[in-house]
Amino acid sequence: MEMQKPTLDGATNREFLRSVFHSMLRARILENKLSSLYKAGKIVGGVYLGRGQEAVSATLGTSLVQGRDVFAPLIRDQAGRTAFGEPLIDCTRTYLGSAQGPMRGRDGNIHRGRPDLGVPAMISHLGSQVSLVAGMLFAKRIKGTLDGTVGATCIGDGASSTGAFHEGLNLAAVEKLPMVVVIANNQFAYSTPNQRQFACADLVEKARGYGIGGLAVDGTDLLACASVITEAVRRARQGGGPQLVVAHLLRLSGHGEHDDASYVPDEIRKGHYGRDCLEVAMRQLVEHHHATVDEIYAWQDEVAEEVQRAVAQAQQEPGPDPYREVWSALSHTFSHPTAQ
Repeated sequence: MEMQKPTLDGATNREFLRSVFHSMLRARILENKLSSLYKAGKIVGGVYLGRGQEAVSATLGTSLVQGRDVFAPLIRDQAGRTAFGEPLIDCTRTYLGSAQGPMRGRDGNIHRGRPDLGVPAMISHLGSQVSLVAGMLFAKRIKGTLDGTVGATCIGDGASSTGAFHEGLNLAAVEKLPMVVVIANNQFAYSTPNQRQFACADLVEKARGYGIGGLAVDGTDLLACASVITEAVRRARQGGGPQLVVAHLLRLSGHGEHDDASYVPDEIRKGHYGRDCLEVAMRQLVEHHHATVDEIYAWQDEVAEEVQRAVAQAQQEPGPDPYREVWSALSHTFSHPTAQ
């Protein structure tokens, strides 16, 4: 399996890198706000941050095309959601229970989606979205609408141990579906370290067993992510079949905001993968003359104001009315056409 090195031509890819970084920044600032709201008791349910995974997630989302491709994000994919086109208000409305959100205030804060835009609602049973994306792509093939489409999902290392991961990836491999599966190997499945999860030296070795393309990348390095993940999407789109990308990184927070991650050894926290991908990306953009420090500071201010507006708007909106709401998942469409 290949460990790709960055090969981007800076002049050609300047706008791509700026776009990826902007999505990373928006996700980080938004999630910092969500963390504060959770700690203040304003959010019901868990809050799971993508801190440390933004370069991987945002690159994947930027590499896809809304309206043509399928993107099934997982719990740490706010950056990918943002890059794929999700407005911040969709996120804040869902976390704060607004009835005007995509899930109408009826579902868990991270279980949101807009299937009509190619974003299925997230499934908590990790690994399941590999099967889901494979099924969506296979359905498109049957309908004759698959041409040029790529389906992608980003899972954690723990999800690669599930039956759904195996079944979905095996189907995709046999049918040569245009799917990209990114494994964000953050070294812990909740608190279970890699050595207690799998015996292979690197998860990318699993690609050989399925007969699909396999790539590995330093998930803390924006330039490397941009090179490798866009190559995986290109291969899938051009008929190369499924591609497995393993991104090595470390989540820079607990499993959720309820978890202090005390099980992560200091040597890992202070190691190479413990560095902050956002800080690395900032240095790379400045050093390669893709952005100036002043531009980045201006973006931070703009995004902070955008996040504040989205939070304020969602906080002012009502939640679902239990006396008027039709709570069943499908009957409001088939049996209650007038239900809102």
